[in-house]
Amino acid sequence: MNLVSHWLCSECSETDKLALLALKEKLTNGVPDSLPSWNHSLHFCEWQGVECGHRHIRVTGLHLQNQNWGGTLCPALGNLTFLRSLNLSNINLRDEIPRQIGRLKRLKFLDLSNNNLQGEVPIELTNCSNLEVLTLLYNKLTGKVPTWFGSMVQLTKLKLGANDLVGTIPPYLGNLSSLKLISLSRNHLKGNIPHSLGRLSNLKGLYLGSNSLSGIVPPSLYNLSNIQTFAIGENRLSGDNNFGSGKANDLDFLSSLSNCTELHTLWLDFNRFGGVLPDSIGNLSTHLSSLDMGSNQISGMIPEGIGQLIGLSDFILVDNFLEGTIPLSIGNLKNLVRLVLQQNKLSGNIPSVIGNLTVLSELYLHTNKLEGSIPFTLRYCTRMQSFGVALNNLSGDIPNQTFGHLKGLINLDLSTNSLTGSIPSEFGTLKHLSLLDLYENKFSGEIPLELGASSALTELALQRNFFHGNIPLSFGTLRSLEILDLSNNNFSGTIPRGVFSNVTKISLVGNKDLCGGIPQLKLPACTLPPLKKHKRSLQKKVIFITVFGGVLISVIGSISIYYLRKRPNKSSSSPSLQNRHLRVSYGELHEATNGFSSSNLVGAGSFGSVYKGSLLHFEEPIALKVLNLEKHGASRSFISECKALGKIKHRNLVKILTCCSSVDYKGEDFKAIVYEFMPNGSLESLLHSNDEELGSRNANLSFQHRLDIALDVANALDYLHHGSEQPIVHCDIKPSNVLLDDHFVAHLGDFGLARLLHGHWDIPAQIKLAYLQLKEPLDMFLQVKYLLSLTVLPALLN
Repeated sequence: MNLVSHWLCSECSETDKLALLALKEKLTNGVPDSLPSWNHSLHFCEWQGVECGHRHIRVTGLHLQNQNWGGTLCPALGNLTFLRSLNLSNINLRDEIPRQIGRLKRLKFLDLSNNNLQGEVPIELTNCSNLEVLTLLYNKLTGKVPTWFGSMVQLTKLKLGANDLVGTIPPYLGNLSSLKLISLSRNHLKGNIPHSLGRLSNLKGLYLGSNSLSGIVPPSLYNLSNIQTFAIGENRLSGDNNFGSGKANDLDFLSSLSNCTELHTLWLDFNRFGGVLPDSIGNLSTHLSSLDMGSNQISGMIPEGIGQLIGLSDFILVDNFLEGTIPLSIGNLKNLVRLVLQQNKLSGNIPSVIGNLTVLSELYLHTNKLEGSIPFTLRYCTRMQSFGVALNNLSGDIPNQTFGHLKGLINLDLSTNSLTGSIPSEFGTLKHLSLLDLYENKFSGEIPLELGASSALTELALQRNFFHGNIPLSFGTLRSLEILDLSNNNFSGTIPRGVFSNVTKISLVGNKDLCGGIPQLKLPACTLPPLKKHKRSLQKKVIFITVFGGVLISVIGSISIYYLRKRPNKSSSSPSLQNRHLRVSYGELHEATNGFSSSNLVGAGSFGSVYKGSLLHFEEPIALKVLNLEKHGASRSFISECKALGKIKHRNLVKILTCCSSVDYKGEDFKAIVYEFMPNGSLESLLHSNDEELGSRNANLSFQHRLDIALDVANALDYLHHGSEQPIVHCDIKPSNVLLDDHFVAHLGDFGLARLLHGHWDIPAQIKLAYLQLKEPLDMFLQVKYLLSLTVLPALLN
């Protein structure tokens, strides 16, 4: 290559680079994090979606489909003059197709489908004389179908469906002898189907449905010997729709179609076909992938011969008069993606062979007379996205470990049946679940806490069942929810904050024990539970607190003397739990907290995080403290807490259920402690939270309530120091470690710094007790101040 050619090549390459950068700016709306590889540290031929030719180092391909940028196409596109293939489908493009696209004379493949492009198809595209595939489906293009398409003799596929095109189908399309597919469906086209289309001998697919075409179907179209898909329904054609008479022999012609060995698509919906489906339907081509006979008057049973059509991916018989059971042979249709049998009179059970259809995505059986239970084999349909069996006679519980396997499930409708039992907790693992309709059944029990992790939910309908208990607090995180109907159940307790202030359609009527929530719900205000009855009178309580405070202050005076003494030795023994405790694995805890999801997170401490969860065989909710073993002292804290709580039991101490020392799924050490869950949180959050609801409850926290909580903590300390076999020093007394149950009984928790004392319990030991309430050794003044700040009593009496 001489110097002039080299210079010209470099100049052209720079032109392509600048054109790409200009495209990026417009396509992505200038968002800096988009297309990160498009930077000066890489040659543009190495950028994402860019292909270059080896000879001229020019851009020959650009493929940037399936993004959500919402940008525009800039005129600089026309500078990529070596471009042969351009795919910008499904990137939310707007505005018009730039006329500079006509400069791409080498272009063979153009796909701008699934966008929001407007305006007319630019006439400059006629300059792209090498164009073979033009795909502009699913946009908002206007104007007429251009007559100049008749000059683009290289076209093999013309896809303009699902736009806003008007006018007639130009007869000049019949000149494009290379055409194999024409798609003009779902526009606003009128007039006749041109006779000239009958000359397209290579045509395999003709899609003209959902327009306003009229007249007769041209006889010339019957000469299209290579046709595989012929879709012209939902028009105003004669000699086409309403083939049937509603009589018994309407479907006899199906037998003659057995000679169409290459038949791929057969759509006979929205006619008046009567009679029964002949068993000979099984003799149709095994290449048949789509069979739609919906919205007719077909009666009788679905023949067993249907199982011979092993190529079927779509089988639709919606809205007919079919009776009998679903044939077992349907389990042979291993390629089935859509099975639509709703609005018939089918009876019997849903066959377990449904589990054979492992690529099934949509199954609709609404409005039939089906009975029995939901088959557990449904778990094998792992690609299921929509499952609907509403308005049937199904009964029994939802089988466990079934829907949890359908990770891609989006829509689930089990409404208006006689299903019983509770909602499986595994529903909370369905991250894509958007619609959940369980209304008008006989479900009972509480809503599982895990359901609050279904962040994609937009509609939840549970009305007219027998659900009870509280609405989970985790519902406050369901930010996508638009429709929520919990009416006519037995729910009680407080309305959670969050979603209940944003939902547009909400119904809670018929749950007389609900309270709180936004004023628009018109529910009564929630009140605190009645005071606990203590044996001591108020006078005795005040005396007790006064004496307790005096002793505390006198003990503090001796702290500095004991400060010089040697601190107690640290124990290195492993925690030992009694046999009465639960035994749980890492996997069970992982499942109980939905994979330690942030939606289950209720707090964080010095050495780890606390999650709310639900164990499979344990009725009550749990609190799970997961240690962050990278924190210095976390392992020691785990040992201390397990040793301390494993030996004690008192009504004013947080109950430990078990400790777990194991390895996680990555093979790393895992340590966690499982406690009884305290639904009213910590004393700290109740006293000082910015949350409006908690703030209002704090305002109702009377002196009597505060005094009771202080006495609960005092009782807990008295037990730790004098009531257990071995004295225990908590070492971290503060309001955030005082937890409240549903009756506002206080429970002391977080024994991560606790110490077990040995030997005689004397005055020096009491000094030791007071000193060890401190987290860290401080100077004398700060010790006194810090100890007083950590004491629960001052916080309560403020």
